[in-house]
Amino acid sequence: MVPLLLVLLLVLILFGAGFALKILWWIAIVVLVLWLIGFIARPKNGSGRWYRW
Repeated sequence: MVPLLLVLLLVLILFGAGFALKILWWIAIVVLVLWLIGFIARPKNGSGRWYRW
């Protein structure tokens, strides 16, 4: 019974990690797209940076 519970716990941990990593990949893609849009649509005057930092 204990090995079965350990295997089920391992499956749940791996499923949770995979789900979290997939969400992190989507967040990274969204941030990259927003950065590219800001880079393309930057103001023409000044230093050319669209961000303040």
